Amino acid sequence: MTFALHIDKNCTGCNNCVVACPVNALELVVDEPATTKKTYKVQGGKSLTVDEDVCEACGVCLQACPRDCIVLTQG
Repeated sequence: MTFALHIDKNCTGCNNCVVACPVNALELVVDEPATTKKTYKVQGGKSLTVDEDVCEACGVCLQACPRDCIVLTQG
């Protein structure tokens, strides 16, 4: 089964999904990684990279996102 993980442009980079991912398939992409703020300024509207070879499409990241910015689709 193929799938795709889509990240909405409203992502604030809160990092909840990255921390929640049980297989470490997500990586946050930010302009200033050295910050103590809870949210980050994401690079050019792209906030996350997804390693699709590692991602198991379990949906844990969807549940962790407080803004419902992640959509998992099957194709």
